[in-house]
Amino acid sequence: MAFGNDDPYEDVNAYGTPVTKNQKAGLTRRGKVAVAVAGIAIVGGGTIWWNVHSANVEADRKEAAALQVQMKKLELEELRIRNEAKAKDDQADQAVAAARQASVDRCVKASSHLLDKGYGAPSKSDVIADCKQQYDAGVDGSDMAAVGSATGSGGDGGGINSATLLGLVAGGALVVAVVANKGKKAAS
Repeated sequence: MAFGNDDPYEDVNAYGTPVTKNQKAGLTRRGKVAVAVAGIAIVGGGTIWWNVHSANVEADRKEAAALQVQMKKLELEELRIRNEAKAKDDQADQAVAAARQASVDRCVKASSHLLDKGYGAPSKSDVIADCKQQYDAGVDGSDMAAVGSATGSGGDGGGINSATLLGLVAGGALVVAVVANKGKKAAS
């Protein structure tokens, strides 16, 4: 059955077999131009991308180097501040130690009239140890009130503590007892 203008009995090759042109292998001129344009676009885009990427990497490297230099500067500044604080602390410690030593020296000088006066009197090393104990270095400064009250309440400025005073009283009582005992034996 035939539809339209097609006749089923018509010879399509009425004029002979069609001549075929042998096509050369490869691209047409239009295809070659398209490939060339695409190659140029890829190479150009890659080159531009590489330049931008290299510039970004270099900028990041420079920024990292600048940050590292800035970090070193901050570390040096922190070290300088710590050194200054340490120097101030050392200076304050030296001042406290000098004041403590001056107080100990005053205490020893004020107690020197009690040294080796007789039986039971403290030796110089005992007085020095007692004075050092009174003016022992405290970390919070709360011992300064005790030191002030210890030297201020004596009237003569003596730095003898209660243990030494108790030893002096006991020694004196022992001397009185020995003398009284000898006196009793001599009287009999």
